[in-house]
Amino acid sequence: MNFTFYLNQKISRLAWFFVYASLGVFCVQVHAGSPLQGYVMQIQMTPAVCALDASKQKQRKCLEGYSLTITGLLPETSSSNCSTTSSATLSPLQAKVVARVMPEENARIQLWQSIGGCVPMNASQYFRLVINLAENLKIPADLSGGDNKSVTQSNLRSQFIRLNPSLPADGIRFNCQSQSSRSKPLLTQLQVCYSSNGRYRECARHVVSNCPTNFTIKGSY
Repeated sequence: MNFTFYLNQKISRLAWFFVYASLGVFCVQVHAGSPLQGYVMQIQMTPAVCALDASKQKQRKCLEGYSLTITGLLPETSSSNCSTTSSATLSPLQAKVVARVMPEENARIQLWQSIGGCVPMNASQYFRLVINLAENLKIPADLSGGDNKSVTQSNLRSQFIRLNPSLPADGIRFNCQSQSSRSKPLLTQLQVCYSSNGRYRECARHVVSNCPTNFTIKGSY
């Protein structure tokens, strides 16, 4: 099951036509001498985050029961300042598509303002890339249920590799957080690494995992 289909199976054909019809523009921009080393997509395990962080519990992603959300597609670059003053405004149709995986508009604007200066495209093209990568990433069944589930890191990694054959074993990282010192850690975030042309690649050393061998996937909030 792919990421965006899992989030909302009712997305319109017109919306996806808009996304894919625009990908050619992105391809021209990316190959125009970009200094990027790659990207890291950060995927949030929303029920776990909602349970752990009271400040987020009134956000749309928690109130509407999102299971997976994207918090960013971060450029890997040597630049120390990636901020931009360029507009993060999207057309109503594109904003609706992006909201399937990034439901908080303010968070999308803040993300673009913080990283837009280090990507070779405008905001519209950047968020099309986010959607395209999300659509192509296949999500294991262990992450698509509504029940809590105990898993091993090695087994979950194997599921990702089986569903996404071009994803290298070292191309995904898992991050966890515990509710208390006595509880098993909850999976809170996945990090998937890409080259600058959008293909999977091994993660750089600075992209780390902190999950133990065994952890819990929280199925609902």
